[in-house]
Amino acid sequence: MKTGGRRKSSNIEDRRGKSGGGGGAIALGGGGLGIVGIILFLILGGNPTDLLDSSSAVPDQPYVETEQDEELADFVSVVLADTEDIWSELFAQQGIQYENPTLVLYSGQVDTACGYGSAAAGPFYCPGDQKLYIDLAFYNELQSSFKAPGDFAMAYVVAHEVGHHVQTLLGISDQVMPLRQKMSEEEFNKYLVRFELQADYFAGVWAHHAKGRGYLEQGDLQEAITAAGAVGDDTIQKRARGYVVPESFTHGTAKQRIYWFEHGFELGTIDGGDTFNQTEK
Repeated sequence: MKTGGRRKSSNIEDRRGKSGGGGGAIALGGGGLGIVGIILFLILGGNPTDLLDSSSAVPDQPYVETEQDEELADFVSVVLADTEDIWSELFAQQGIQYENPTLVLYSGQVDTACGYGSAAAGPFYCPGDQKLYIDLAFYNELQSSFKAPGDFAMAYVVAHEVGHHVQTLLGISDQVMPLRQKMSEEEFNKYLVRFELQADYFAGVWAHHAKGRGYLEQGDLQEAITAAGAVGDDTIQKRARGYVVPESFTHGTAKQRIYWFEHGFELGTIDGGDTFNQTEK
């Protein structure tokens, strides 16, 4: 992805080396892209709220920025700036105003309005404070454990979390999340899958317009598709135990995630992403 000489977002909050405790609403999923053991915990039936502890924080840990960290921080800042520009235009076309989220860089653990978060949960979005949370060490996990290398794979991760912010601004999150209290876990998981697939669709919409601006390089689209497929619920469950349990899916199959990202990339519109009433072809 071409990033040289382009604007960096000013909506970056650097908390690396800092920690804290908190409590609140549940965070919205990290696109299935967390550290492997925690991803398996979630997909094999764990409760996401268990990953957001409201207990007291551990003491701050020393943090020294590496050259790779500096490059990644610059990269995600440019990607975030792209999402700001593109979603502002798309919202304006709908007659509404886009509100920029904040991206929080942290190391290890972080205090959020959704609770006390750990890097083990992977990148995530908290609707309570409208912030994205990313530990840049996750980039290595994406390459080594999920076999999804490339900068645009990481861009897809950021775009997916911004997709959750779009859902919050459009009121979709407020419609879906209360259903958790009214349904069994298995029933709610079906809605959660459609919710996550919609964030994948919105990530594709962003990629569509990033390409139109000339930002994509050869191979970028395939990097995102590879990442989407690598974190499908079925792919992860097969790797973990050799078989799948569809009723425990929370993010969608590899085929579904790829389909909706590609569908968003093809259409480039907000209106085409009704994953709740449309099925994959």
